[in-house]
Amino acid sequence: MKPQSLCIFFLLHFFALLCTAASEHEAPGTGGTIVFTTLGRSNYAWDIYTLPTSDPPSPSNELRVTDGESVNFNGHFPSTSPSSVLSLLHNRSLIRTPGPQAPPPLQLVYVTERNGMPNIYYDALYYGAPGSTRSRSALEVPVRLQAPLLGLEESKNRVSMKDRPSLSGENLIYVSTHEDPGEPRTSWAAVYSTHLGTGLTRRLTPSGIADFSPAVSPSGVWTAVASYGKEGWGGEVEELSTDIYVFLTRDGTHRVKVVEHGGWPCWVDDSTLYLHRRSEDQWISVYKATFPKDKPVSTESVTIQRVTPPGLHAFTPATSPGNHKFIAVATRRPNSSFRHIELFDTVKNEFIELTRHVSPTTHHLNPFISPDSARVGYHKCRGESNGAKATQLLLENVKSPVPNLSLFRMYGSFPSFSPAGDRIAYVDFPGVYVVNRDGSNLRQVFHLNAFGSAWDPVRKGIVYTSAGPEFSSVSTEVDIVSINVDDVEQSNYKRLTIDGKNNAFPSPSPDGKRIVFRSGRSGHKNLYIMDAIEGETSWIERLTDGPWTDTMCNWSPDGDWIAFSSDRHDPGSGSFELYMIHPNGTGLRRLLRSGSSGRVNHPSFRPDGKLLVFTTDYGGISAEPISNPHHYQPYGEIFTMKLDGSDLKRLTHNSYEDGTPTWAPLYINPVDVEWPRKGECAFEDCHWLNEMPGRGIKLVGPWGLAKPQCGVF
Repeated sequence: MKPQSLCIFFLLHFFALLCTAASEHEAPGTGGTIVFTTLGRSNYAWDIYTLPTSDPPSPSNELRVTDGESVNFNGHFPSTSPSSVLSLLHNRSLIRTPGPQAPPPLQLVYVTERNGMPNIYYDALYYGAPGSTRSRSALEVPVRLQAPLLGLEESKNRVSMKDRPSLSGENLIYVSTHEDPGEPRTSWAAVYSTHLGTGLTRRLTPSGIADFSPAVSPSGVWTAVASYGKEGWGGEVEELSTDIYVFLTRDGTHRVKVVEHGGWPCWVDDSTLYLHRRSEDQWISVYKATFPKDKPVSTESVTIQRVTPPGLHAFTPATSPGNHKFIAVATRRPNSSFRHIELFDTVKNEFIELTRHVSPTTHHLNPFISPDSARVGYHKCRGESNGAKATQLLLENVKSPVPNLSLFRMYGSFPSFSPAGDRIAYVDFPGVYVVNRDGSNLRQVFHLNAFGSAWDPVRKGIVYTSAGPEFSSVSTEVDIVSINVDDVEQSNYKRLTIDGKNNAFPSPSPDGKRIVFRSGRSGHKNLYIMDAIEGETSWIERLTDGPWTDTMCNWSPDGDWIAFSSDRHDPGSGSFELYMIHPNGTGLRRLLRSGSSGRVNHPSFRPDGKLLVFTTDYGGISAEPISNPHHYQPYGEIFTMKLDGSDLKRLTHNSYEDGTPTWAPLYINPVDVEWPRKGECAFEDCHWLNEMPGRGIKLVGPWGLAKPQCGVF
């Protein structure tokens, strides 16, 4: 090689190395890294389990069906033969079956969140010797065949939530959120059908309408859904005011409303549906809908009959084809703080408890029954005793829909990065913690109850927070404090506000000299600016003034803007929208209208100041809340937009509550970050299920109250 060519070669190699280093350590101009919190999600270690329906339930005959990877839920036992399923898969050449002499496998279709995004998987478990599926031992180790049923191409290369899958012949029926309806506070959830052999995907839900919880009839001809129809979501966070609609599975036509007020439909035969709804006596119960045989099906012609009695909540029913003897339900009884799976004998009208005899102090969700009625499946927390992984993630990579942008779900609330990006402060009620970005050196730096965190951009090791109770009135004692996280002494913090009138959400100016924060000292929550080192004893000035709430403020990196959430457009309505204002009080403008009674909260500027990230209910609700653990607001996704209000992008898709997003000062490669903290699966059931009608009973969950993320503190 000539000297000149050699020089060019080394120069090119040198610049390539520089570009590689920049991609790993600097926030790209069009991307970056966002870290956010999902209420409770870091503690969801779910697997799908099954029990026989005819044998006495015991730990010895409960089988764990899924493999302990990630979060696995909302299963379905398909009736399609394994050979038919495997012959349709795109990657079938990579699958090796145990051989023609192997006994029939236990098949499962389910939702999983492995590899950073929701997907639908198929597992076939082959056991070593022939035997009844009713009497399998939990000690048997099967051979597992596993394959994803969907790729990004089925969702038009868009990241989306998947839910409630079922396999009907060669088609997979499921919910996805990959199409934007284009209206604020409108759900993206719709039902789709994908042919497993060709990948051809058809939307079954009409445009502009959202459908939830699909169920395919035994013949495959009909699909039932819970839906608002053209009315749309009204903002409910507990029981949804949906109706039951039925349409042709092949193309979504012949759609008709068959039941007013109901959710989570399931079929026994093509003319009999089960569903849940709240009864007039306020118990959530299971009902049966019977279609007429001699006249058109409508809400007037369908016969509705209550199935489960009052005295307990019974919901998310499950059926099997032609089985008129029993159904499976999830229950909440007055004498238990836990959700359990039970059978209900529809002939004798009596319950048969299942999971309480196996794991009485664990929640069990969303039952489903095998086609031969021999097994009932459900999901619950897994434990170390069954070989599941116990490692917890500090940062869980979430698949990003935007190139050069990495997304991470973090354990804890209100994360913020140190200026160098090497440390993260966060809240784990009560108290403030600091941990290295690689998961090492975890320390509690503030022991009192607090919410919010922000690092000083100039003074090393200084973190600001709001000390006091969250979700409190304007006069509640909450103060801004600065914490020296590198001071090991107990007196490592300094109180910067002195009036105690709900001073919260501190955000320092880029020069580290000032802090903007929210205060209720005037009788309304407005924005103020004070000295960052000495606090209001040095000086303080009012930024906004009015009989409304301005809150959740964030100072831009160039110092020119302060973004905040406010209900000033409709004070006291509960609707919060996104605004910006100059630090001198001029230039007020509204960036995003959240729709009727909507919310846009927790804005945060990208390090280059060109984008804002925030959480909002702009995308509506994605699933029936009763099918999930407790979320104060079972909506709230992470969005970004430019400072002129354009280029709105949805980043996260799930049925949880995403909140408190922040930008990292550098780009973090999209890889999970583990830490030494031992994983613990624990979550609360829906709080509104604790209320037992007519008995004055309100049960308290075993872990105390979880803390909301998207709400207005």
